[in-house]
Parts: sequence; C-alpha cells; structure tokens
Amino acid sequence: MEANNCVLAMEHISKSFPGVKALDDVSLTVRSGTVHALMGENGAGKSTLMKCAFGLYQPDEGEIRIEGERVSLPTPKAAMVAGISMIHQELNPIMTRNVMENIWVGRIPYRKVAGVHWADDKKMYQDTEKLFQDLGIGIDPREKVGSLSVSHCQLLEIARAVSYGAKVIIMDEPTSSLTESESELLFGIIRKLTAQGVAIIYISHKIEEVLDITDEVTVLRDGRFVGTWPTKELDMDSIVSKMVGREMTNRFPKPRHTMGDVYLEVSHLTSALPHSFSDISFTLRKGEILGIGGLVGAQRTELMESIFGLRPIASGSIHIDGREVKIGNPGEAIRHKIALLTEERRVTGIIPMLSVGENIILANQTANRRKYTGGGPFLNYGARNADAQKYVDSLSIKTPGLKAQIQYLSGGNQQKALLGRWMLLEPDILIMDEPTRGIDVGAKYEIYCLMEEMVQRGKCVIMISSEMPELMGMSDRIMVMCEGHLSGILNRDEVTDERIMYLASTYENTERSNEDAKENL
Repeated sequence: MEANNCVLAMEHISKSFPGVKALDDVSLTVRSGTVHALMGENGAGKSTLMKCAFGLYQPDEGEIRIEGERVSLPTPKAAMVAGISMIHQELNPIMTRNVMENIWVGRIPYRKVAGVHWADDKKMYQDTEKLFQDLGIGIDPREKVGSLSVSHCQLLEIARAVSYGAKVIIMDEPTSSLTESESELLFGIIRKLTAQGVAIIYISHKIEEVLDITDEVTVLRDGRFVGTWPTKELDMDSIVSKMVGREMTNRFPKPRHTMGDVYLEVSHLTSALPHSFSDISFTLRKGEILGIGGLVGAQRTELMESIFGLRPIASGSIHIDGREVKIGNPGEAIRHKIALLTEERRVTGIIPMLSVGENIILANQTANRRKYTGGGPFLNYGARNADAQKYVDSLSIKTPGLKAQIQYLSGGNQQKALLGRWMLLEPDILIMDEPTRGIDVGAKYEIYCLMEEMVQRGKCVIMISSEMPELMGMSDRIMVMCEGHLSGILNRDEVTDERIMYLASTYENTERSNEDAKENL
C-alpha cells in the first residue's frame, strides 16, 4: 500500500476495560477515496476501535497516524479538527432545532449589528444549501429536525461530517433503519464522497451491501485483527467464515416445528390514533412463526404495540385461546403471556445505567415479585442472580459479569440480554420487532435457533422484519402491510421477494391483493 495514499493508519492498538480486553494489538490502514468495511461479530471490537479513532476512547497502546503524521486525539473535537468524523448508529440530532442549526451547531456564523452579535441565518442558510446541492440532498435547511424521517436524519449527519472537511468518515450501521431505496440514495452520496478523495470506514452486518459498496474489508474477531482483503476477492461465505472462525453452511436453522390450533385471533382492529392502522384481521397458530413485512409507514410496529397495550385501540377484538381479552397496558399483556421485544433496543429496551443482571430480571421481578421475596419485604438476590445467570449462559451473552453495566455491551449482546428478559417470563406469544437489526451473522443464527426452539414447544412468534431473506427464511406465513392496511398473507410455499414487494406497495383488501399479487408474477 502506497504511503501517500494512506489517510488513516491505526497501528498495534490495544484497549482494556474492567474485566475485558476489547482490543488486542489491532492495526487498520485506510486509503483515501475508498470505502473500507470493518466487520466482525458483536463484541469483536469494531466500535471500540472506531471510538479510539474518533477520540471517544484513548488506546492503552499503539498509535494513530493521519496522512503519515502521528496524532493525539483526546476528544471528538480534536478528531474532527484532524479530519475524522463519525456517524453513530443511534442518531442524536437536536430535534427541536432546524436542519441548518444542526449542521453548524457549535460553529454558527454571527454578524455584528449595532455592537451586538446576531446569528447570521442568511449565511447559515446559503452555506447549508450549497452543501446539500453538492451532495444531492433535497432537504429544506429551515425544516425542524423533529419532522424528518430517519433516513433524512442520516443524510443530515453525513452533511455535518462533510461540513468539517472530513478526510475520513466513519459510518456505523448506516442502513440499519433505511429502506432499500433510501439505502441506494446513501450509496450514491458515498460514491460522490469517495470520488472527491474522502475515505469511508463502513461498519455493517449486511454482507450483501458490503460486497456491493466497499473496496476493502478488514475483519476483527474477539478483539484481534484477522486480516484485510480486497472486496473483489471475497464472497458471503468467505466473509462469514473469517468473522466467526468456522464454516457456516446455513443462515437459518432447518424448521422442525409443527403448527397447531389457532391461539391468537385479531379481528378488525383499528387504531384510536389518526393516520395509523385500520381494520386489521389475522390469526396466529401455536407453534407458528408469523412474519410481518412492509415498507416504512406500513404501521407494523404500531399494530404490535397496540396488541401489547402501548397504544389505544378504537375498535376490533383480540381473542387468545378462544377467549376475548382486553389489553389496555403492557402489564395486562404480560399477564396474558404476551412479550414484546421492541425495535429500538437503546431507546425502549435497555436501561443503560443498570447492570446486565438487573436488565434481564426487570420484567419478571415486576410481574412475579413474590418469587423473589417469598411474600416478605426483602428481595432474594440469590434467586434473582440465578435466573439472570441462566439466560446469560443459555444465550451465550458476552459480559464481564452480571454486575457490568449493560450500556458497555455490544449491540448483539444487549439484544440477547433483552431476549433473556422476556424468555424469563415464559411467554406464549413473543413479538419481535426487527430482532436482528445491527447484529452479526453468528448472533443472528443464535436468535433464529431460539425462535425455532420456542415454536417447537408450541409457543407463538411474531417477527417484524425489513430484511427480505430473514422474512422468507424464518416465517411459516408472511403478513404484508401497506400504509396501515393488511394487503396480503402468504404461505411459505407462495413467498417470493417480488410478491412481498408488490403487496408492500399496494392494497385493496386481503383477498383481492393476494389474487393481484399472483396474477402479476
């Protein structure tokens, strides 16, 4: 690799936290004008390495060079001044301010009028507009960020990174919340940036897009450097093998379950909130995995949150095992043996400052407090820890211990801890909203096996997913929604990605949409 083409070199980086060595002698070299993928299972050290590059962490050993010069990056501000920007997986814009203020926060231009400094909104608008024109972003600089979609917030973060004159932009799971068309828009911007000489470090678990968009791939495993290869020399199987250190012949476990009688029946359910779902009817059988597909705005999450008691229902009914039930809050849903693994684990899932053990035990301690008190005033910490440890072991959660704060675990291990929380309740119906978003291929397979084990025991699983292979590989039936309406339900032997996309883009009524889908394919 030519030295004059190397924009970022991280050499022999090591970093430890209490109880765990996150990075052990890791090196990474990134060339200008390229997209460099950083891959590995959850807990491999990818995010830790990038936080060292961005000044959030200080490495215990090793050095960082930018364009050949050794640098010290004590803070993110120092990293941005040096030419490194990072777009995190969890976006944190200032929702109450407008777009241009978010772009230039901390650097807002001022003009002096009668001895008083005022924000120069005109210059800020012009600078933002020019920046957006160069990147091909069609967002009004004066629009409130709170009204933007997730994809537009992602583009805003990219524009802010470019506004610093970044030589290297780190993108952590940038397409995890984007649709296919939104991802293509992102890829177009990435190509524009690399054509201008900007280097992109691309962290993703979506191997297909890594093969499509990147030039080189570096793999980490258990905090150690495995190797760097030109993307053109790799395929899906070879990347998976390098990540997990073993051959994986199947992406999904072989289905061995048998469906039983109808257990959940939802009839003509309509939301009490405006612009939401309307007149939804479906059934769920014992021992069934029901997939739910649809595009952004399909109201899939809203429907499941209503069944779990998080959102009000205007009309319709829910029957469980033949009996009508009224669910007005999550506590009532839990009493009916329904559990919900939410879409945004950091926002509505984990409690960051609590320990791994506390996060796992939380729901069961609330629902079955007597189990841990024996009816007395004091908690039995031994019983609590035993239950939490059971799922740390069975789900192979990588953690220094039950007392470690969950916020320091990798995304995949956080997700498995949340699964443990709900499995401890032994639910009859487990609703999983994007259960493998931002999770590596090894952890995905473990979650798929858990789903298969549940339905083999006669339990029911509902899985919302935006990943087509996941929907098709795991579901017995797929229910497709479009703009708050049910547009079709497909059996496993009827499913194709074209048929799902057709139903996700149109609706009339269930029977009509199913027939149209078959006639059009």
